[in-house]
Amino acid sequence: MSSCGEKRATENALSETENTLSESSNTLSESEKAEGWTLLFDGTTTDGWHLYNRGEVPSAWVVRNGELACLPADSSLGIEHGDLVSDKEYENYDLRFEWKISEAGNSGVFINVIEREDLPKAWVSGPEYQLLEDTNPDFAADEKKRAGCLYGFYPQKNDAPTQPLGEWNQSRITQENGKIEFYLNDILTAEEDFNTEAWKELVANSGFKTYPEFGKATKGRIGLQDWSKGISFRNIKIKEL
Repeated sequence: MSSCGEKRATENALSETENTLSESSNTLSESEKAEGWTLLFDGTTTDGWHLYNRGEVPSAWVVRNGELACLPADSSLGIEHGDLVSDKEYENYDLRFEWKISEAGNSGVFINVIEREDLPKAWVSGPEYQLLEDTNPDFAADEKKRAGCLYGFYPQKNDAPTQPLGEWNQSRITQENGKIEFYLNDILTAEEDFNTEAWKELVANSGFKTYPEFGKATKGRIGLQDWSKGISFRNIKIKEL
């Protein structure tokens, strides 16, 4: 059995490690800067982001402890909820980010989002990199809705488990001339070419067939999906190709 002193020492060591990791998050090394990487989240503000179709208004998206977080609905009554999208549009890029989600959580990252008043939600136009916690019912019900999938279209190309609840996952999205690749914890999970007739046919036979702008663009905003039970991001960086 550990003594109280040993327990406190362990807790202090863990706290120091967490503080060090927090201080080193949301930064770029000199080599990354030289390679052309840019931070999309500075760790202290929501600069560069706004609520889809609502602009820069106070919302459930806040910055806490170096994390860009969407507050759970039950703790943010009366606060504006919605998907957060980048101010800038992107076409050819390498996007990397870390995320963690609440128990049974379900969220996502949208790409090629077209922001227009007649398109009420980001997902109406933008395909989704799915974010899911394994105890969510969708995990067992539909392999095409697991984390790292091109949501609703394919199961993971290669088996890529998520980290234990409360730990950070690493994700990557690349797009070049409409060809995308998704990675989860360094494992390739999805590939698609949005320019092909095969993709158009796939959409036409999917649940998105009633949304004429879905999956058509190969350039647009990046979107973070609002989740009523809480989702957090950090180390969001991009290199345009």
